[in-house]
Amino acid sequence: MGVPFVRPRVADVVFRLYDRPLHPELFDAVAAKTVVRDGRRLTVRLTRTGHTLGWTDGVVHLEEVTATADQELPEAGVRLSHRFDGGRRGRCAFAGVTYQTLAHVEVLEPEPFVHLHAELMADGERKGLVYHCKRGNRVGLSPLGVVIVEALPRCLSVTAFHTFPDEFAVLKTQSLIERV
Repeated sequence: MGVPFVRPRVADVVFRLYDRPLHPELFDAVAAKTVVRDGRRLTVRLTRTGHTLGWTDGVVHLEEVTATADQELPEAGVRLSHRFDGGRRGRCAFAGVTYQTLAHVEVLEPEPFVHLHAELMADGERKGLVYHCKRGNRVGLSPLGVVIVEALPRCLSVTAFHTFPDEFAVLKTQSLIERV
């Protein structure tokens, strides 16, 4: 029997960007995928509380994390950090690489939330990595984690969605890793 899943409240989730890799054992990954292309590596992990994105070109290392505020994470190497309390933007420059992020939480009425939840599940299954967090009961929607990666010329676009059915909320992050 697996560990029961309980999605935290949106207010308990934080965003962090590190300029170094983090050990994967810090996170309880429920789905993962690694892509290597042209000497660069991207590892996407969906976790019970959000996601991690690990990117490297062999010189620069970036690790984007959404996790609960009480999760023990290192302080060394933190370049950006914030809670999800509305919309946030961030930007960091590294040797030959620029990282930008936009994050926000949207709270919807129940009916639009149900429709968006279904669209995200379909898009995730078709275009990305998705984890459908099964609940112990069969009543109501189960939380989703979806990450969609798009390779563009000279950059990588990563969009992550995490749904919070009990709050009718969707947490969205968009990250752009660009070679300069």
